[in-house]
Amino acid sequence: MSGLDWPALMQVGLRVLGLRPAEFWALTPAELRLMLGEGAQAASVLNRARLDELLAAYPDGAAEQTGGENG
Repeated sequence: MSGLDWPALMQVGLRVLGLRPAEFWALTPAELRLMLGEGAQAASVLNRARLDELLAAYPDGAAEQTGGENG
């Protein structure tokens, strides 16, 4: 059975990252991976396909129809 090495991850989280135990346990595995530098490059890359996804998810039209944030 292969699983996560929680004692090693906790040592890195507490000693290297300086997290408190409650902060460590509140992290999702994805957040912990990102803090450890894994997947950081993929998370920071914004290509055209990802931009199109974000534009579809968060269209600008709603703010324009209501007059924007300032009214």
